[in-house]
Amino acid sequence: MTATAAAPGARSASGPGSAAFAGTATLIRFALRRDRVRLSVWLLALTLGTVGTASEYTTLYPTAAKRAGVAATMDSPAALAMTGPRHYLSDYDVGAMLGHQLLGFMAVLVGLMSVLIVTRHTRNEEETGRAELVRSTVVGHHAQLAAALVVAAIANIALAALMSLALVSARIDGIGLDEALLYGLTHTVTGLVFAGIAAVTAQVTAHARGASGMALALIGLAYALRASGDVGNDALSWLSPIGWVQRTYVFVDNRWWPLLLCLATAALTAATGFALSTRRDVGAGLRPARLGRRTASGALTRPFGFALRLHRATLLGFGAGLFLMGVMYGSILGDAEAMVKDIGQLQEALEAIGGSSVAESFASMVMVVIAVIAAVYVVMASLRPRTEESAGRAEPLLATALSRHRWLGSHVGVAVAGGTALLLAAGLGFGLAGAASTGDTALVGELLGAAAAYAPALWVTAGVTVALFGWFPRAGSAAWVVPVYAFLVGYLGTILGFPDWMNNLSPFGHVPRLPAGRMSWTPVLALTTVAAGLTLLGLAGFRRRDLETK
Repeated sequence: MTATAAAPGARSASGPGSAAFAGTATLIRFALRRDRVRLSVWLLALTLGTVGTASEYTTLYPTAAKRAGVAATMDSPAALAMTGPRHYLSDYDVGAMLGHQLLGFMAVLVGLMSVLIVTRHTRNEEETGRAELVRSTVVGHHAQLAAALVVAAIANIALAALMSLALVSARIDGIGLDEALLYGLTHTVTGLVFAGIAAVTAQVTAHARGASGMALALIGLAYALRASGDVGNDALSWLSPIGWVQRTYVFVDNRWWPLLLCLATAALTAATGFALSTRRDVGAGLRPARLGRRTASGALTRPFGFALRLHRATLLGFGAGLFLMGVMYGSILGDAEAMVKDIGQLQEALEAIGGSSVAESFASMVMVVIAVIAAVYVVMASLRPRTEESAGRAEPLLATALSRHRWLGSHVGVAVAGGTALLLAAGLGFGLAGAASTGDTALVGELLGAAAAYAPALWVTAGVTVALFGWFPRAGSAAWVVPVYAFLVGYLGTILGFPDWMNNLSPFGHVPRLPAGRMSWTPVLALTTVAAGLTLLGLAGFRRRDLETK
């Protein structure tokens, strides 16, 4: 169904063009109402992260000599690949450091926010059947996509305003109103580009996860092109919107014209999304579904195999991302000592971790970040049963001989096994690149073991999520507190000197800090026991409660 009803008594003077966008304003208000908490969290987190980083740079590098020392350590292929183009190093004040080290990373996060906004209000609405219900009223066939893009634009413009005001209010030398505004707008135009890309991918596939996955893959490609161009052939960076915004050289040259490239691309991709939406039916995608096998494989007839099939795309995406992340961090492991030699606060944090070398201490600190990202996957996978239950897909399965324990246990098993596999993939990439960077082949095994040590903490994370799902399904999203808190106290807390008791509240705070520290089996066994208890508690709760569907 693609046709929509026209308003009774509507004036024909409005024309077919305006009829296609009928109801857009109402959908915009409704989307903003639905996402008011979600968007507020995104905007506050990105703004506070930016201002906090700028303030931290001011504290860590108060003199020109220290900033020059950091610039010298950043002038290596591995460091440039992780940060940005070399030109920022020519005048490395706090603003230039912000543009060089943070802008590329923030562009990825802003792109992620924009993609999720667009797919949530377009393809996800179609997949759940709500879009067809809405279109049966006086709503044009372009209204939902237009509303999603407008909401994404509002969020990105608000982000620019918040960032600009926050940076100016921080009163940091070298950051004036014009520079702060340019820095904020680089995030806006990046978000608009990836919102337009999501508008296109939402037309290609019939599934929200597929649309988000394709758009996120393009974000990853844009980052990879930017990194390759900054290290080698500069032309590659000009193929990436992330490379475009970095070449504003904000706080250095303050070029405004690269923003026009992003705006033009955003307009082109959005127009393409609108054009493609007219070539398909509601709920369908442009890419036809592939014909499956005549009979299902043996694995799909078993709960674990079926759950693994549902989680496969997300697991593979996280696996590739974490492996590459490990490679990137490993590539700079050999330069770790030179990079931190002029940063007193970071040196103190690494000394507190221990280890026979700076490389070992640095690797132990990075391993926390890797484990937290793996925990993000674990929470997503452990909440998948809630999605299946809410969408009504769990009820037909549980109406068969399949027990609740086996159904939920299969998803938990995939989350636990998948999270452990992600740790090993990241540890392998970290070890291989670290061994090549330092010349120490023993790092491969050491970093694999260091990554595996965090597996019980991931299992506790899964246990917390399952317990919430089993007893308080509507509060399942509270499980996100576990990885967020682990990052704040385990990584930032190490640098900022948070008290030990705060770290002890996180399951990740009890993991031995390998390879710098010594292996201790007591906390590992204790975490495993806690994880098993929480999982059994969640299974018991799920068995006792009624199913909830939307």
